[in-house]
Amino acid sequence: MSITIKTPEEIGKMRVAGRLGAEVLDYITPYVQPGVTTGELDRLCHDYMVNVQHTIPAPLNYAPPGYPPYPKSICTSVNHQICHGVPGDKALKKGDIVNLDITVIKDGYHGDTSRMFIVGGEGSILAKRLCQVTLECLWLGISVVRPGARLGDIGHIIQKHAESNGFSVVREFCGHGIGLKFHEEPQVLHYGKAGTGVELRPGMTFTIEPMINAGKAAISELPDGWTIVTKDRSLSAQWEHMVLVTDTGVEVLTLSAGCPPPPALVAPLFPALA
Repeated sequence: MSITIKTPEEIGKMRVAGRLGAEVLDYITPYVQPGVTTGELDRLCHDYMVNVQHTIPAPLNYAPPGYPPYPKSICTSVNHQICHGVPGDKALKKGDIVNLDITVIKDGYHGDTSRMFIVGGEGSILAKRLCQVTLECLWLGISVVRPGARLGDIGHIIQKHAESNGFSVVREFCGHGIGLKFHEEPQVLHYGKAGTGVELRPGMTFTIEPMINAGKAAISELPDGWTIVTKDRSLSAQWEHMVLVTDTGVEVLTLSAGCPPPPALVAPLFPALA
């Protein structure tokens, strides 16, 4: 396994890319309303990235081995869609939950982040709880990142919190190293055993992006070759940040003015972000 330790210059570029990725989510937030199509959200984000930020939408035409080229600039995963939902003609309804996953490229470096939205602001009790617990899972994962910690520590704390709330963790998809490449080593599992796995070192950059299901963890792939859904059609939620291991702890690289703050469960650990 070859993990790239970023130089100070590279980290500076990743801070810029991460902030720009988060700012796309800030920009699109007012448009996530009942009646809008996921295709329209994609068009708006694409135009903002290309024409305003002068960034490159990383997902567009991305084609890892075994996959067809991804046809859109963002991922929009609605309700029982777990990840990689392809934008299209589907109009969002009040009470839907949708994950918007944004990755921009600026000066060669990737900024990758995602947020959950409850359309119309009024979801079911289950939908709201699932989105909140998944946000807590993300920040609990971030909270254990520091030099000398292990990747298994991240997965363990996420799995423990999700399952203690009656939810399940998707196994087949995980966080990942990131930098000049969209997906680098290491893989960051959202389940596992504390004290196991790769030791974290300053200069490592990766995403934490737990996918949490209200029902069982089993998944299915839709015929488009990209969209992943829950096999039992239960709701699924995901939040994502890109982080840097610092000399003393962790820095979240995908923060912006409109980024939701850390949840109360972990807020005391991040006083500067409250």
